[in-house]
Amino acid sequence: MKVAVIGAGSVGFTRKLVRDILKVPALAETEFALHDINAENLDMVAQLVTKDISVNELPARVTTSTDRRRALEGARYIICCVRIGGLEAFHHDIEVPLRFGVDQCVGDTICAGGLMYGMRTVPEILAFCKDIRDVAEPGAWFLNYANPMAMNTWAAIEHGGIANTIGLCHGVQHGWRQIAEVLGAKDANEIEYVCSGINHQTWYVDLRWKGRRIGRDELLSAFERHPVISQEEKVRIDVLRRFGVYSTESNGHLSEYLPWYRKRPDEIIDWIDMSNWINGETGGYLRYCTEQRNWFETDFPRWLAEAGSPLSQYERSDEHCSHIIEAMETGSVYRGHFNVRNDGLITNLAPDCIVETPGFVDRFGLNMVAGIELPMGCAATCSVSVNVQRMALKAAVEGDLDLLRLAMLHDPLVGAVCNPEEVWQMVDQLLVAEAQWLPQFAWAIDGAKQRIGKAGPNMSRASSGAARLSVRSVEELRAAQPAHNAAESPSALTS
Repeated sequence: MKVAVIGAGSVGFTRKLVRDILKVPALAETEFALHDINAENLDMVAQLVTKDISVNELPARVTTSTDRRRALEGARYIICCVRIGGLEAFHHDIEVPLRFGVDQCVGDTICAGGLMYGMRTVPEILAFCKDIRDVAEPGAWFLNYANPMAMNTWAAIEHGGIANTIGLCHGVQHGWRQIAEVLGAKDANEIEYVCSGINHQTWYVDLRWKGRRIGRDELLSAFERHPVISQEEKVRIDVLRRFGVYSTESNGHLSEYLPWYRKRPDEIIDWIDMSNWINGETGGYLRYCTEQRNWFETDFPRWLAEAGSPLSQYERSDEHCSHIIEAMETGSVYRGHFNVRNDGLITNLAPDCIVETPGFVDRFGLNMVAGIELPMGCAATCSVSVNVQRMALKAAVEGDLDLLRLAMLHDPLVGAVCNPEEVWQMVDQLLVAEAQWLPQFAWAIDGAKQRIGKAGPNMSRASSGAARLSVRSVEELRAAQPAHNAAESPSALTS
């Protein structure tokens, strides 16, 4: 069996997925074909993975290639964890919107940064799909971790011709463990749950503790009395209070998908916590990714020397990927929450959109649970994002500037902060800044430059961010936490 990884230069993440797969004895003979356009990062990750295999005396093997089609040839499973444009493009996703008062924590799903991320990534997803159709094993599965999750998965299924596409995210599992903690469960497995919605706006619509249903009031009280989480998750707790259900997504993520919590700079700090970037820090994920990349590249020799510990000491993660492959290859049954086309899975969301909802995997493939109805408030919030995603996807596929502008205008946070003319100016500045990664908009770049020249940059609300921290040096990172933590990082940092 061959597993190809596109964007295998991801810091830490590729190694985690490989080790997860190698923990399954039935998958020990897997060939891992690693691909990345960054040959240096690709080589470093391959060295780590190869050492893991060698030290554990496994029959698995690793190949590397900067030629994508070569890596995909004959692959049964294709794992995608790319970041198109790398940190350079990501920087523009965060900094340009700040000139217009749009303060993002992550910027990878919707909001200004997420929409531009989609403009860069969707054309590449379609190129991946063509190669999969051409050279991969017939019926190959495309397992997508790359954000913006919904747009990329939608593109692969609707425009890329890969029906066997599953979008994978770990937000559901992270929120589940948090719920178990606030309720005081001794073991998170005591908590059973059903989540449903769209990626990064998925909702725990049914919670059971040892079979007993947990309602809003009990859950809200548990969150409010927790001494740490009550301070870290103020947005999520407020949404729970008003919507009646808890969101899977982190405080920082959720705050930028809604129009209420980040629109006034002087109020942002009231809703976030600065103890961890994911709690809402301005540009927090950009800072974190920059630090992890710098640390990985600087301390790689140390990590390579420490790599190759016995797999018996490694605890398999709850990332879906290895569990899906194990289920399809061995016939074991795996239950998870997956991103797929709706088609009636959630009755009060559009049938063509991508939803994140429960399903089961076995030797017969993916089997989804249909007929779930979201609470009306959740459905309303998700529907707004779905409409933004739909316009953005069409804009990305066709290079449609008008639709890109309209998607940006209808984004909840952008629309809460900017007037229409500011949105038009922001799109122009983003197009010019990111032109090298936007071939479908090549025709529009000169016009954007001309409009910028006439109007001048809108700096009336220019901001360095309401809650910004500086990038730490490698020396500061070493002092703050053990070196191996960066090598284990789940960040997807590819070119």
